[in-house]
Amino acid sequence: MSAIDLVDIHKTYKGKVKALRGVSLDVNEGEIYGLLGPNGAGKSTLVKIIMTVIHATRASGTVLGLPIGDVRGLKQIGYLPEHHRFPEYLTGTQVLHFYSALCGVERSTRKKRAASLLDRLGLQGWGRKRINTYSKGMLQRLGIAQALMNNPKLLILDEPTDGVDPVGRREIRDLLSELKAEGHAIFLNSHLLSELEMVCDRVAIMVKGKVTMQGTIDSLTNESKRIEIEIDCTPPEWTHSVFDKVDGQTMTKLGDNTSTVQPMIDRLRSEQCAIRSIKPVRESLEDLFMRAVDYIDNPGSHGENK
Repeated sequence: MSAIDLVDIHKTYKGKVKALRGVSLDVNEGEIYGLLGPNGAGKSTLVKIIMTVIHATRASGTVLGLPIGDVRGLKQIGYLPEHHRFPEYLTGTQVLHFYSALCGVERSTRKKRAASLLDRLGLQGWGRKRINTYSKGMLQRLGIAQALMNNPKLLILDEPTDGVDPVGRREIRDLLSELKAEGHAIFLNSHLLSELEMVCDRVAIMVKGKVTMQGTIDSLTNESKRIEIEIDCTPPEWTHSVFDKVDGQTMTKLGDNTSTVQPMIDRLRSEQCAIRSIKPVRESLEDLFMRAVDYIDNPGSHGENK
């Protein structure tokens, strides 16, 4: 069963502003799925539709096997909205109790889980302090803790590492990997492409209300894979016919099959050309993102979008 299975989601605001134009995507159980796109792409609108904060103009699909907005499904979701705000007069522990009580978590369970999650999110000793004394990064950690209080099957995090320092971001990545191993499905919306690239099993790229690419990073970047070999001599004449590109002392072979370059490496060595480096290369998630955005903005300058 898919944790999220959305089909042809549309959202048009007043003034005929089309925020979503037929978005379809699926998130599997036990995977980390990243949603990325430029500002105004419709990412937060899609998240709010899943959580029924707003309603779609037209939509079909399921969340945790139930129709979008079904209360039984919503009770099994942990949600961290972007730019969340907690009442500043509450302590960290009170925040966790309050929001988990809204989800119907029993008091005895709340008490145990709150202490455990504060510790797990690096907020030991802060449970009794009012959140108006928390830094932005600490508030973000507390927000993730509250999203986990109901032990959700599906975790939806909108910009979860916003304002968190590098150490904290690594700790949150480790936590997400642990939650995935425990069977949770995790749906991430983030501008930090490097963060998504390190943790996500699959990603979708949204541009102007449409999903332009969806799949594993490996599959989406398959055509860009290549092997680059750098040597410390002038490339022999024969290298121009067997490599796909020769630029200075760097030679490139398209694809990721290392066996194809072994005879070439052996020949270079036999001709006393020392090998400085051999490295596999592919597009980064940032490269992929920029390609998707550029395709939408300049469709006539590209071939068929794969």
